[in-house]
Amino acid sequence: MSGSLLGLFGISFLAATLFPAGSELGLSGLIAAGTDPVILLVAVASLGNTLGSMVNWGLGRGAAAFSGAAWFPVSEDRLEQATRWYHRYGRWSLLLSWAPVIGDPLTLAAGVMREPFWSFTLLVAVAKTARYVIVALLTLQVV
Repeated sequence: MSGSLLGLFGISFLAATLFPAGSELGLSGLIAAGTDPVILLVAVASLGNTLGSMVNWGLGRGAAAFSGAAWFPVSEDRLEQATRWYHRYGRWSLLLSWAPVIGDPLTLAAGVMREPFWSFTLLVAVAKTARYVIVALLTLQVV
């Protein structure tokens, strides 16, 4: 795997966790560079971003034990807000996991609410991949 693909995977993974990172710009830049097939770039970004969300889901599973700890990356208020949202709209809210600001806390809330891993993974993968497909199409000026 080339360094650019590893970098895209890494930034996409980080962008899905609760650390701020912008993977869309990285994807657009690599598409514009034209060094790798677009479908491969979208697949790598989607995989990295989905795996990063799985980390959030895992943290959510143990959030009760860690909530309030100084190192825990989500405030108790923000976690409660995401949990209320998730409780109100259920697993389908995971289709918004691509969205800035609310997406990452939603994936954490899914872990808190004990969303089954298979449905979590499916819905998040669909949402994340759709976002990257749109970014790719916009970069290629198809839409």
